Amino acid sequence: MAVWIQAQQLQGDALHQMQSLYGHHFPIEVRHYLSQWIEGQLWDTVDLENPQEEFKAKRLLDSLIQELQKKAEHQMGEDGFLLKIKLGHYASQLKSTYDRCPLELVRCIKHILYTEQRLVKEASNSCSPLGGMVDSMSQKYQQINQAFEELRILTQDTENDLRKLQHSQEYFIIQYQEKSLRIQAQLTSLSTLPPADRQLREPSLLSKRATVEAWLTREANTLQKYRLGLAEKHQKTLALLRKQQTVILDDELIQWKRRQQLAGNGGPPEGGLDILQSWCEKLAETIWQNRQQIRRAEHLRQQLPIPGAIEELLNDLNSTITDIISALVTSTFIIEKQPPQVLKTQTKFAATVRLLVGGKLNVHMNPPQVKATITMSLTHTHTHTHTHTHSHIQILNNNCVMEYHQTTGTLSAHFRNMSLKRIKRSDRRGAESVTEEKFTILFESQFSVGGNELVFQVKTLSLPVVVIVHGSQDNNATATVLWDNAFAEPGRVPFVVPDKVLWPQLCEALNMKYKAEVQSNRGLSEENLVFLAQKAFSSSSNSPEEFHSMTMTWSQFNRESLPGRNFTFWQWFDGVMELTKKHLKPHWNDGAILGFVNKQQAQDMLMSKPNGTFLLRFSDSEIGGITIAWVAENPNKRMVWNLMPYTTKDFSIRSLADRISDLNHLLFLYPDRPKDEVFSKYYTPPLSKAVDGYVKPQIKQVVPEFATPNPDPAANPTYMDHAASPAVSHPQSYGMYQPM
Repeated sequence: MAVWIQAQQLQGDALHQMQSLYGHHFPIEVRHYLSQWIEGQLWDTVDLENPQEEFKAKRLLDSLIQELQKKAEHQMGEDGFLLKIKLGHYASQLKSTYDRCPLELVRCIKHILYTEQRLVKEASNSCSPLGGMVDSMSQKYQQINQAFEELRILTQDTENDLRKLQHSQEYFIIQYQEKSLRIQAQLTSLSTLPPADRQLREPSLLSKRATVEAWLTREANTLQKYRLGLAEKHQKTLALLRKQQTVILDDELIQWKRRQQLAGNGGPPEGGLDILQSWCEKLAETIWQNRQQIRRAEHLRQQLPIPGAIEELLNDLNSTITDIISALVTSTFIIEKQPPQVLKTQTKFAATVRLLVGGKLNVHMNPPQVKATITMSLTHTHTHTHTHTHSHIQILNNNCVMEYHQTTGTLSAHFRNMSLKRIKRSDRRGAESVTEEKFTILFESQFSVGGNELVFQVKTLSLPVVVIVHGSQDNNATATVLWDNAFAEPGRVPFVVPDKVLWPQLCEALNMKYKAEVQSNRGLSEENLVFLAQKAFSSSSNSPEEFHSMTMTWSQFNRESLPGRNFTFWQWFDGVMELTKKHLKPHWNDGAILGFVNKQQAQDMLMSKPNGTFLLRFSDSEIGGITIAWVAENPNKRMVWNLMPYTTKDFSIRSLADRISDLNHLLFLYPDRPKDEVFSKYYTPPLSKAVDGYVKPQIKQVVPEFATPNPDPAANPTYMDHAASPAVSHPQSYGMYQPM
């Protein structure tokens, strides 16, 4: 069904929105009588940003006018006569409006068709069961694009009014010079005439002067009315501009920055800047057009001063538009690629800054230089802070010129080889460690636009960074960064962050980090999170709801050691992530590692299972350790045994799968899966046969208490049974915890 037929069936607000699309710029009667022709044209094939496409647009304009004229000629009868005149008038009107700018006609009709289709679609969706499930992102983009179209129409309208005002004012000045000044000169020349002649001619000239002055007064009032009307339209445009800019800068750009911050914790990528840049460039273009219009209106006022409130109005408009463009430029100087948030001295790092409106404002014609310096908070607590330049750290290679990339239309500066010199720490008080000090990289630049009309000082801060001098500090530095990234509030003072958060908030951050570090789609289950809560709060509760309202402080997270341990909650959790990332990822993804289970839970789970059933759990007593718990028959009773934990060092010698293969007393992975079914694809293939009379030895894991007789060595001459040779065996192969 044709769009126009459906559009005529709209009701309520949708109908009003549709009607508001039409007016002097494009009469609704033209849409109605040429609906089939309009919907049959290829408007989308015209590239509005390419001036060379103007000939296509001109052809479409000429065809539209011809269709209108043909439609007018075929009107018959009394009503047809009036319609014939009206359609002919519209043909002339459209020609005069768009003949010099045919691309604007195409833009106008594309906007009308697009909006009608959207309104019709929304109306049909609201009538269906799925009407409420409209894509909110798409809807938001549509609203932004529609606001831009409204701004374009308003700006074009004020441009037309400004031209009319200029023509009227020029005509007024010509009339004033030709009539008023000429009559005044004639009156002045009467003084040279005899009194009789002067008395004869003077009344006529005075009458003419009064008539001209009355006309000039009326015209001056009309001009003033035009000026006030134009200023009011500009006020409306600037109000919409400010609203649109708020949506883009305070909503969309802030959300992008927040996504960028969460990406530092392993969240999804923040997404590209192309859409944001296109919006910011449209803002810049519209702002600049309106600024130039306001300046032209001011010039007309200075050219012909007329007493009234217009001077104050224009000053306010000029001040407002300057504030708007300043906010746009300073807010769109952003960090596209953040520096690493844990920075080690004497190590190279990179960052990229970008000006989203640089190409549109031609900033690249005089490429600005960006300087990077490091700043820090005077107080390092998680509640109160402000920044200052740190005099004891210097960034090498900290200057970079912004480059314009023609293909992408981006203006950016790529710092590729920055590094920090040695750091001299300031005096610290209390329990804070050096890994709790938060710094930031400050990027600064200066540039001008509009032939030095406006000069901007711009600066932007990186996400918080922690400076370390040794790899051993990385663990605690990452904790500071994780906490800040997860719980920073938009618009905060750098780098204020809550000292305590709700446990579910922390769970979300830990799960995000865990999945990113392990590079797994398998995150932390509710049972895993209950285990972590038990560890964090020294609780024995198994109810997830009990922890929902509990809060965890920064001190509990990574300042105070866990009860009976010499490490913090975060240090233990980070050790688990590191071990899983480096050595256990495939087994975690397979679901072979339960991991977050304590000794008592392991015993309860295994005691009801057949002998030889085992599970893998992360060690409670050692950072970055995993142990095997299994149930076996003791001479007196069945017991659950726990093997001494394996660490990264152990797995660099022999993998987990091979160690499980070595232990013949391990039969079933909990609850009942044969171990070979789970782990055989990860076993190391047997060694090749002896070469040149030499047999290659192989380390095998043995637990003496559970060792079983080895198969006939002749069957596999390349293996050596290290159970009989402790000097070659890995010492931890024998370690076991006491049975439970």
